[in-house]
Amino acid sequence: MNILVTGGAGFIGRWVVKKLLDDGHKVWVLDDLSNGQRKNIEEFMQNPNFAGFVEGDIKNVSILDNLFENKFDICYHLAASINVQDSIDDPGTTFQNDVVGTFNVLEQCRKYNTKIVFMSTCMVYDRANDEKGITEAHPTKPASPYAGSKIAGENMVLSYWYAYKLPAVVIRPFNTYGPMQKSSGEGGVVAIFIKRNLEGLPLNIYGDGFQTRDLLYVEDCAEFVVQAGYSDKVNGEIVNAGLGKDISINDLALLIAKDKEKIVHVPHIHPQSEISKLLCNYQKARELLGWAPKVSLEEGIKRTEEWIRSTLAT
Repeated sequence: MNILVTGGAGFIGRWVVKKLLDDGHKVWVLDDLSNGQRKNIEEFMQNPNFAGFVEGDIKNVSILDNLFENKFDICYHLAASINVQDSIDDPGTTFQNDVVGTFNVLEQCRKYNTKIVFMSTCMVYDRANDEKGITEAHPTKPASPYAGSKIAGENMVLSYWYAYKLPAVVIRPFNTYGPMQKSSGEGGVVAIFIKRNLEGLPLNIYGDGFQTRDLLYVEDCAEFVVQAGYSDKVNGEIVNAGLGKDISINDLALLIAKDKEKIVHVPHIHPQSEISKLLCNYQKARELLGWAPKVSLEEGIKRTEEWIRSTLAT
C-alpha cells in the first residue's frame, strides 16, 4: 500500500514508519520538525520502500495538495501540537495545528478516499473511577486546550465517516514511552526520570505524586496504531490502547531511582489540567484488532534506559 505518516519524524511516528516499512509498504513522511527530528528517520532513508520525507506543515494546503497526488491508501495522522503546558500558554497555536491542520488533512483524504487514522490521546478523558479502567464510553473532560483541540479533531474525523463514509478511526493511546522519546520538557516522564537518574540528578515530581499513569511501551503502541489502519473493523470507532495497569508517579520514580532520597516534590505547573488517575481498559482493541500489549513496564524501562545510556555515551 501507499501510506502517508504525518508527524512521522516524531517519537511515536518513527516507530509507526518502521513497522509499516517492515510490513513492506511504501511510506511517505510529512513533518515540520517542530517536535520531530530528522535523525529519528535517517536509518530508513536507504530503504527502497521509503518513498520520501517532506519537511512541511499540515497548515500548508499546497504542500498537502502535491503530496496527496500519490493517492495514499491510508494516512496515519500523528502531526500535532502535543504539549499540555504550551497549549495553556498559547492555545491558538495548538488550535491551528490540531484542529485546522486536521481539517486540511481530512479534506485531502476525502478527495482521494484515503483512510485516516487520527491519533488522539488519553488526556481527553476524565479521571478513572475504579480498577475496571477507562473504556471508550468514559466521560471526556477537556482540561486543557490540548485536550479540547484533540476532541474537536476527533469529532471532525468521525463526522467525515458519518457524512461521507470516509474510512476513519480515532485512536486514544495512553501514556507512551520508550527509545527515541525526548528526555527534556514535559513530554515523557519515564525518559526524563531515567535520564536524570543516570546523570545523578534528583527526580522532580509535580504535586504530591499520587497521580497515576498507564504507561504503554512505544513498540506496542506502534503495533496498535498500524493495526488500526489495516483493519476495517474499527472504521467509525474510537479505540483505546494501554498497558491495562497504572502506577503512581511516586512509585514510578522509586522504580527508576531505587532511592527515596533522590525524589523531590515540586509545585505543579498546571494543577488545573492534572488527571489524578489514568488506567486504560483496552478490551475493544483486543476484540476488534486482536491487539494486546506485549512489553511489561519493567522490561520497557530496561530497554529505554539502555537506549538513553547509549545516547549519553556518544
